[in-house]
Amino acid sequence: MELTSAVTRVRARNTCRLVPSRYPSKGILDQIAAPEDLPILFELESWTNDRISTEVGLLRRIPREEWIAGRPMASVVMAAFCHPRPGGGRFNGPDRGAWYAARDIETAHAEVAYHRTAELAEIGVFETRLEMRLYLAGFDCAFHDLRAEIPAHVPLRHPASYTASQAFARELLTAGSNGVIYRSVRRAGGECIACFRPRLVENVRIGGYFEYRWEGGRVPAIRKLAG
Repeated sequence: MELTSAVTRVRARNTCRLVPSRYPSKGILDQIAAPEDLPILFELESWTNDRISTEVGLLRRIPREEWIAGRPMASVVMAAFCHPRPGGGRFNGPDRGAWYAARDIETAHAEVAYHRTAELAEIGVFETRLEMRLYLAGFDCAFHDLRAEIPAHVPLRHPASYTASQAFARELLTAGSNGVIYRSVRRAGGECIACFRPRLVENVRIGGYFEYRWEGGRVPAIRKLAG
């Protein structure tokens, strides 16, 4: 597919990303002074601290010039790129992740509910609870804009197959794209961002916690948790 999509400057302060709360919000990348110090950490891979070894080892997925460190939530941001889903996502393959976020919380909920329900459907059990942490983040950069209702964008919005969208994303990444802004497939009127570059994810902070509860059906009850 030719890289003919328009490029749009996106300014957003409170995009929404939901992550299971079992994953820590702090890590070793938050604590070091600068990315230039990171090579020293590779010596730690022989230590017995499994968490450090895993975090530093997976960092090798990303080119060194794209690493971020020494700022709040650096580990959270890099985890999105170093821990892709098996099989990848809509705009990333299994070898490198992306920072996915919705423009509003309702769309973020719809995206999470769809994917988690699909996982439960595979095992045929709809009785579970899941706690998610909300990360808010800002952007001020140019993204390839896939929101236009044109034939070239239709394959990128396939409800179940990511074959076309992943191939397109690989072309964009190779060409130096920052990422894409696109219409949510899971919620009409919603918009999402897939950012390809860790350094562009700004002002990340925790926005709260939510519980998703499936009680025999495919639609979860969602409630915001106190605190």
